[in-house]
Amino acid sequence: MLTHTAYGLAIALDLLVLFIGARFLVRPRAAAAGYGVPAKQDGDAAYLEIKGLRDTTLGVMALALLAFAGAGAEAWFMLTVALIPLGDTMIVLRHGGTKAVAFGIHFATAVLVLVSAGLLFAV
Repeated sequence: MLTHTAYGLAIALDLLVLFIGARFLVRPRAAAAGYGVPAKQDGDAAYLEIKGLRDTTLGVMALALLAFAGAGAEAWFMLTVALIPLGDTMIVLRHGGTKAVAFGIHFATAVLVLVSAGLLFAV
């Protein structure tokens, strides 16, 4: 049961990152608003697309690690990747986003990623 839960949560988080990346590639301004810091209309969308490419790559890499290197490698990946939503929390707060988005989305995601890492280490 623990193995199914660990792998299921990891796959769900990996697919979520892949989805977020794809959204930043396809609808960058809408994705930025969902992130918690809306992009300026006259701003350069290239930076939003860069985020999309990086998130998409992280999602693919995470799925590849899980499939080809196993739970241990994915656990270490999740442990280090948890820094991203922690940093996102600070970015949202620093740039005028709401505490609800900063903590309810980004910080909660960091906690969930750390839980995923812990479950993967346990299998």
